[in-house]
Amino acid sequence: MSDEMIAIRDLNKWFGPIHAVDGVSFSVRRGEVLGFLGPNGAGKSTTMKMITGFLAPSSGTAVVCGHDVNDDPVAVKAKIGYLPEGAPAYPDMTAAAFLDFIAGIRGLKGARRRERLDYVIEHVHLAEVLHQPIDTLSKGFKRRVGLAQALLHDPDVLILDEPTDGLDPNQKHEVRSLIDSMAKEKAIVISTHLLEEVTAICTRAMIIARGRVLADGTPEQLEGRSRWHNAVSLVLSADRAEELRAALAGHDRIVGTEVELGEENLAQVTAFPRGAQSIIDEVGAILRDRKFTVEEMRVERGRLDEVFRSITTGAAA
Repeated sequence: MSDEMIAIRDLNKWFGPIHAVDGVSFSVRRGEVLGFLGPNGAGKSTTMKMITGFLAPSSGTAVVCGHDVNDDPVAVKAKIGYLPEGAPAYPDMTAAAFLDFIAGIRGLKGARRRERLDYVIEHVHLAEVLHQPIDTLSKGFKRRVGLAQALLHDPDVLILDEPTDGLDPNQKHEVRSLIDSMAKEKAIVISTHLLEEVTAICTRAMIIARGRVLADGTPEQLEGRSRWHNAVSLVLSADRAEELRAALAGHDRIVGTEVELGEENLAQVTAFPRGAQSIIDEVGAILRDRKFTVEEMRVERGRLDEVFRSITTGAAA
């Protein structure tokens, strides 16, 4: 089997006059965790619903593990584990009964059925709520039941819409660790509005706005588009902050500076490089020549939130 697990070509979706998904094309290979980013209404969930066969495209193709979602939707659904927005489930069922029901739908039998049920209950940490009606569960536990049903049949492709929505920090860490442990053997698409989730678990990030893909690359590549990429931040006595800022601003490889006052008579001075080039040597030379003493010095990776805002607000404009 090819390592290309998902292939999307010129996917479009119209809702009356609204062009919700506009010519989206991308592919996802085995071992990739793709973070699907975008503001509300960008077309993320609609795209995921078309990949999984829950919505028919207006035009274009979605192929999953060699099966076209238009021509063979049942084969596509067999290959996919899908956690929809809101994690819908039968509220009157207990978590155990619901997962057993899903196991039957997925065709799991005998020892394999028991093995997979035990796996998801353990790894999604559901043992304490197994016999409670789903309607009585917290939002976080409902989300975990939804994730468990998506993982139950050990699919090759996972499509997860906001998988950590409603979870506390510890639960988010558990889910991210679980996704990371499965990533090498699967193709995973995660829709999220949490930028820290992208840097924590995604090998690739795609930004979508107004139904169009506007950026696609590794998190590091997207961070590299930030004005903070390779910026140097220095913490020193507030008494000398303006003096350092003026010294840094005079260098031709530094395009701008910022000063932020902190506590305990300290300040942070940040120098922004021209063209994202490295300026650490130049900053170090200025510190030595002018005899500045700093408490801390770090090179910034770049800020994904800034890149996200720049790209998505530019698209809106």
